Amino acid sequence: MYNRVILMGRLTRDPELRTTQSGIQMCRFSIAVDRQFAKQGEEKQADFFDVTVWRNTADFVSKYFFKGRMIHLEGRLQNNNYTDQNGIKHYVTAII
Repeated sequence: MYNRVILMGRLTRDPELRTTQSGIQMCRFSIAVDRQFAKQGEEKQADFFDVTVWRNTADFVSKYFFKGRMIHLEGRLQNNNYTDQNGIKHYVTAII
């Protein structure tokens, strides 16, 4: 089995650095990746992806990256799901 993603895009918000209860650093941010082609007369569209990085990478991203900055990353896709307080089930796909 193989799960690998390579993306290049711009950060849509500043990275959020957090530390888990066990002391491990994690950082979350999202990126916008332009689609290659646009229909004639329309603006280019973008796809938006949530990204989570851990440990030293989390520290590096939080120090040197900010909203609007271009980033190239490699990771894997991971699906998560949760039920909110209203009983609605949510599915989230993120790049790890």
